Amino acid sequence: MKHLYLMRHGETLFNLRHKIQGWCDSPLTEEGIAQARRAGEALTERGVVPSLAFSSTAERACDTLEIVLGTLGRPLVYERVKDLRERYFGTFEGESEDLNPAPEYYDKLFPLYGGETRAEVRERMRGALTEIMERPESDTVLAVSHAGACMSFTSHLTDPRELIGGRLPNGGILHFGYEDGAFSFIELIRP
Repeated sequence: MKHLYLMRHGETLFNLRHKIQGWCDSPLTEEGIAQARRAGEALTERGVVPSLAFSSTAERACDTLEIVLGTLGRPLVYERVKDLRERYFGTFEGESEDLNPAPEYYDKLFPLYGGETRAEVRERMRGALTEIMERPESDTVLAVSHAGACMSFTSHLTDPRELIGGRLPNGGILHFGYEDGAFSFIELIRP
């Protein structure tokens, strides 16, 4: 069995200001930097040594991964993958989270304003992560993405909120097994 460690980036300025981030970006806060370091320490404690590392193209994800790799004492070599990006929220990008509808209405509202559906995000994440895990050298993979994208991906297995007991925290890591073309959830690692 291969292992995928799918991580949410550390806390950002937009997280603090309650802004819808999606494909727009904001820098990590001091706490976000500390979360990335703690995530690296948690992986070290478990003896995790990534054979490959990947990041969303967002700066907040790349910065998080670089800190984690530095904490692990690994070379800062990784690939940026567009399909690991967060859900695109269309014209809601960068706006206040106060404009967010109840989650059950996301798929009805955001596409009306150019955004993606949860199913679209789930399928692009699943495609990207399957392609990554099918590489011969992908024994242990670390990939940094975003809360909504990680939860959408996880939804192909079951209801992600029930699986992890709520929201995916900043710096949280979802550990999956990968075997015979299928993912299985193993654990949530909280930094």
